[in-house]
Amino acid sequence: MRTVLIATQNAGKVREFEHLFAPLGYQVKSLLDYPDLPDIPETGDSFLENATQKATTAAKWLHLPVIADDSGLCVQALGGRPGIYSARYAGLDKNNQANRQKLLKELENVPEGERQAYFVCTLAISDAEGQLIHHFEGRLEGEILREERGENGFGYDPIFYVASKGLTTAEMPEEEKNAISHRGNAMRTLAQALEAGEVTLS
Repeated sequence: MRTVLIATQNAGKVREFEHLFAPLGYQVKSLLDYPDLPDIPETGDSFLENATQKATTAAKWLHLPVIADDSGLCVQALGGRPGIYSARYAGLDKNNQANRQKLLKELENVPEGERQAYFVCTLAISDAEGQLIHHFEGRLEGEILREERGENGFGYDPIFYVASKGLTTAEMPEEEKNAISHRGNAMRTLAQALEAGEVTLS
């Protein structure tokens, strides 16, 4: 079985990639399988730069094809913040609850109808030599609620409302969320490219 490394320590993301790659005959590993590796810095100015930095660095270390994502929440009323700083918006400890509370505080006086936001996910794919070979992007449009709803998901899911579903992404079962999510959209584009032979992981 072929192996692909997902450059993340987020167990939620790992499960999503496993769901995608199992039917394609790939074994998924992640940075959780290599606890002795140092942290990979994210010093880019865009989602693509950060994803590329993670993918190519991990590939050079482990000599495996690597997929890395950089994803985040962009809020229109905040000029696109938190953006690339989504995971550490309230501090370097990456506390999801603190991040959500900071965002809700900043949007306290923003009226209904002006709370639009979108999740974005950029996937960067590196070959085993550490060269970027492709990238993909997916988005999910929604709006920010004033209070949390739902127990599923992670990150900003409890306050991200998708009007077409009438639910936050934290209220959706995993399969329903994956069917519309920013990461799911990017991953489906990747899967189509793999199946069509446009991208080869080796």
